[in-house]
Amino acid sequence: MSKKLAAAAAVGLLAFTAACSGAGSTTSGGGDAADNTITALMVGNPQMEDIQKLTADNFTKQTGITVKFTILPENELRDKVTQDVANQGGQYDVATVGAYEVPIWAKNGWLHEVSTQAQADSAYDVNDLIKPMVSSLSGEDGKLYAAPFYGESSFLMYNKELFDAKGLKMPEKPTWAQVADFAAKLDDKGKGVSGICLRGLPGWGELFAPLTTVVNTYGGTWFEKDWTAKVDSPEFKEATNFYVNLLKQHGQPGAPQSGFTECLNTFGQGKAAMWYDATSAAGTLEDPNASKVAGKVGYAYAPVNKTEYSGWLWTWAWAMPKTTKKADAAWKFMSWATSKEYEKLVGEKLGWSRVPSGKRTSTYSIPEYKESAKAFADVTLGSIEHADPTNPGVQPRPALGVQFVGIPEFADLGTKVSQEVSAAIAGSTTVDKALADGQKQADDVAKKYK
Repeated sequence: MSKKLAAAAAVGLLAFTAACSGAGSTTSGGGDAADNTITALMVGNPQMEDIQKLTADNFTKQTGITVKFTILPENELRDKVTQDVANQGGQYDVATVGAYEVPIWAKNGWLHEVSTQAQADSAYDVNDLIKPMVSSLSGEDGKLYAAPFYGESSFLMYNKELFDAKGLKMPEKPTWAQVADFAAKLDDKGKGVSGICLRGLPGWGELFAPLTTVVNTYGGTWFEKDWTAKVDSPEFKEATNFYVNLLKQHGQPGAPQSGFTECLNTFGQGKAAMWYDATSAAGTLEDPNASKVAGKVGYAYAPVNKTEYSGWLWTWAWAMPKTTKKADAAWKFMSWATSKEYEKLVGEKLGWSRVPSGKRTSTYSIPEYKESAKAFADVTLGSIEHADPTNPGVQPRPALGVQFVGIPEFADLGTKVSQEVSAAIAGSTTVDKALADGQKQADDVAKKYK
């Protein structure tokens, strides 16, 4: 693939609807290299909001480096950072990117490698980083191109009080059939409680993050090893119909507009009996200042059908675009934000359940963290360790990825198909039509690789 085509495909990461609420702010560009200010673009998740609160009184006081943050909803973040990085805009010195973008952008030469700095800093302890996170953020040359801020898989969260009231018991490793049965028994629209909350908001990283894991465990795949598109296969259809019908019958109100943040709010307010989503949500749910269900949540492995495990693998990480004129200052911020020191700061200042975990092995040995995260730490770490981007389903795959296909074109493909599946959730089209259209689009993508 030519660099020109790669850039065009990466800019195809656009066309997203806003995924979650976040406070935006205007930031300046790179500026003069002597200026002790760097610009940072980040996704509006709770962990990022925490670092915005802590930076000035800690990092800036220690280093004299000011950080100007821009926080955006997930889909808007992907739009903006892709435009800036792919077009060499140079507006940001650091940005939060994920396991999907990093290998592709590293191959295109758009990111600084950070292995050199990480290995040269003994205090950073790069060998403490959890191996799947390092692998997902490495280029073909084996070098690290982003520093993981927090790592996650996916699991099932459930309200223990609601389960106990109905005399129900959640298995450690539930099946999707069991989850559907629980959702039917726990759905109580009269009391404003849905049986389950699932993402329905369009976006390859919104709706299709959980849905692709369902497709995988139902025996489906976007592409076979030889790049044969399988979007309208019986297995893909069965999984998608299951997901859509579960949401229509027992899901939350406004499901087609619900992303991660909306489901976090719904479940955290006690308005859903279950929620299948990112393991990183647990820290917020266990914070009594942010959640009405703190101490009442149970955690189980991602539901399965034909596979033993089905959780995704993801990390939000700090990357440094090649265009930055402040690489030294940018690395100082990145290393601080992903350090053991920062985890300790979050624990002491904001509460140990709020630590951005899932990236360092040592986190799981901190006594205070182990105590605060005892409800979810083991299942989180187990889910991360069992997530396999090379073999996430029942058949060989042509590219890496559990909840995505690791090619530039997937962002556009996944988002377009998600828009139609979301419309099926809303009742304005059918799953069969959505996937028939998706098959044509996937066929077009496959032609480039066959």
